[in-house]
Order: sequence, then structure tokens, then C-alpha cells
Amino acid sequence: MKTIILKSLKELVTDRYLLVLLSVLILLALSFAITIGLSIHPSYTQQISHYSAFGITNYYIDQWYYIFVFVAFGIVAAILHVIISVKLLIVKGHSLAVMFAWIGIGVIIIGWVTALTLLNLRTML
Repeated sequence: MKTIILKSLKELVTDRYLLVLLSVLILLALSFAITIGLSIHPSYTQQISHYSAFGITNYYIDQWYYIFVFVAFGIVAAILHVIISVKLLIVKGHSLAVMFAWIGIGVIIIGWVTALTLLNLRTML
């Protein structure tokens, strides 16, 4: 197991473009977690937790600590994308690993926009 991890890290270091891309992904996820984590304000009132176009009410409310799920999602999604990208680099090659890393960056950005939209909706109500 140790040799597999060391081999994959050596492969990653030799592919500088993917290394920079995965570093950007991790930094983006950490800044996402810090920004959303610091934007959460504890309160006794319920806040909007998600939106759905289906159903009677479009906005669904929940307790304020539900928004911490977005922070956990960003961190877990980034870690999983890094692990899968390194595995794809070893098994399938450079191009598929780079594509998956770019998809990970897109997922973090979409999650960030969604979380900020939900946090901004609380000021509107």
C-alpha cells in the first residue's frame, strides 16, 4: 500500500499541469469552506436550506446548522476529486485526469454559487 501511494505521488509530481490544477482545486475548496463557514450566523429562526421548482412551496427552511453541510460537501468533493484524478492519471493517462480535475473545479464553483445564493436569500425574507 505504501509503495502504491509513493508511486502515485511520483507520477503526480512529474505531471506539473495536473499538480497545479489539483492544488488550485484544493485551495478553491478551502476558500469555499472558509467563506461559507464564516457566513453562517447562528439564530433561533429557521433559514432557507434549499430551493426546488417542484412542489407547493419553492423555498424549504431548516435549522441554521444545516448550512454546514455545504462546507462538508466542498471539502469532501475536493478530496474525492483529487484522489480519483490521481488514480485516473495512473490508469488512464493525463487527459482524462485533467478533465476530471476541471470537473471538480466546476463542482466547487457551482456549490459556492448555490451556497451564497441561499445565504443571501435569508436577508431577503
